Amino acid sequence: MLKWALIFLVISLIAGFLGFSGVSAATATIAKVLFAIALIIFLIFLVLAVMAGSLAF
Repeated sequence: MLKWALIFLVISLIAGFLGFSGVSAATATIAKVLFAIALIIFLIFLVLAVMAGSLAF
């Protein structure tokens, strides 16, 4: 997921540099959404790991 967010970020930067503002804005939005989803999944797994670790003791 983070890989795709990084790819879209690079596409956005290149498109912005070349003057394609519409494409740049769209890919930047996609990159933000993918990063947010990856962050939420990471936090869920972090909470689950902490809960599983506390149950082991």
